[in-house]
Amino acid sequence: MMANTVEAEGQLTPEEQKRLTADMHRSLRRKKIGALFLVAPLLIFIMVTFVAPIASMLYRSIDNPQVLEYMPNTSAALADWDGNELPDEATFAALVTDLAEGRKNYTIGKVATRLNYEKSQMRSLIMGTARKAGKLKPPYKDQVIKIKAGWSDIDNWKVIKRESKSLTASYYIAAFDMETTPDGEIKMLPEKERVYLAMLWRTIWMSVLITLLTLILGYPVSYLLASLPMGIANTLMILVLLPFWTSLLVRTSSWIALLQGQGVINDVLVWFGLVNDESRLSMIYNATGTVITMTHILLPFMILPLYSVMKTVPPSYMRAARSLGATPFTAFYRVYLPQSVPGVSAGAILVFILAIGYYITPALVGGQSGQFIGNMIAYHMQKSLNWGLAAALGVILLVFVMGLYALYSRFVGNNNQMSLR
Repeated sequence: MMANTVEAEGQLTPEEQKRLTADMHRSLRRKKIGALFLVAPLLIFIMVTFVAPIASMLYRSIDNPQVLEYMPNTSAALADWDGNELPDEATFAALVTDLAEGRKNYTIGKVATRLNYEKSQMRSLIMGTARKAGKLKPPYKDQVIKIKAGWSDIDNWKVIKRESKSLTASYYIAAFDMETTPDGEIKMLPEKERVYLAMLWRTIWMSVLITLLTLILGYPVSYLLASLPMGIANTLMILVLLPFWTSLLVRTSSWIALLQGQGVINDVLVWFGLVNDESRLSMIYNATGTVITMTHILLPFMILPLYSVMKTVPPSYMRAARSLGATPFTAFYRVYLPQSVPGVSAGAILVFILAIGYYITPALVGGQSGQFIGNMIAYHMQKSLNWGLAAALGVILLVFVMGLYALYSRFVGNNNQMSLR
């Protein structure tokens, strides 16, 4: 009687409620699986082109397989060596075996190059001995030292033992302009030999300067575009986007023609009598050339976010402020500028991140004083072939940018921008 009453009132029985809940969960699960299949190509693309290279760079910055893999006998023999005196005959025998085998398999050069990163002249020591190792007969110790006197230096053996581990922090130590002494102490390099920290600092302050210049130049342009009628603004926007239709290499090369000593700008300055022909301005192959060229190249990346935000600011706000007695400057400063802060912050972080990782432009117009840390990374990747150090420098740059973006999200994120308004 009660069951009939429940059904008559349109209520579900407990069994029906369970079936309905299970059906809803299955339907929701099918929708999630379908959505996952839809975004799977994008996820795979991100994993292959972004996550995997970064993970590879992180691992390569600490990967140290050369000595352990290509000199296994020497690495094992040095594992229990106390470092107080020269290794025993068994260790020299292991060394000769590894050198002879490495020369036969064409792998000893990798070990020599790796050890030379840690201590100069290690390559010549390794390679010079390897050429004669196959002809040696026991006992080996005196013969090896006779071939290369460097084997009587305990410090060289300490370097080999230290680098006989599969993972190392040596690349990061070098990236911070430090070195590890044979006794394991980490200390700063002499001031004249420090390169990377100075170049990193140069990259940061020049990127900040470029960001400020693009903001100073881009804000009035964006304000003008946002204030003009749509037809005229769209026409002028084409001029802003026009540089994207030209190759970056071509644009950079054009600035070389403009800024060089006998270039267009110097010719104009001489023609107007602003500078003497003998004292033409040096604006290329230095920091000045890098700043000017990169400011021009990155300017559209500042204008576009500013324009997109300024276009949403109703013009009636400024007119209302003026009607209430505000001066044009006060109306702009108190009403318009706070509402454009999201565009300023978005453009600034975009330009800064692009600038700090730039490579082509500093390489072409920067000379020695206008190079960025990216150029040093490229040098180690392409010329010195020290990929571990290049990866360590890349990781340092990545961590700095991520830290900067975290600060940006913390202090200038959407919630904070709303409070500024």
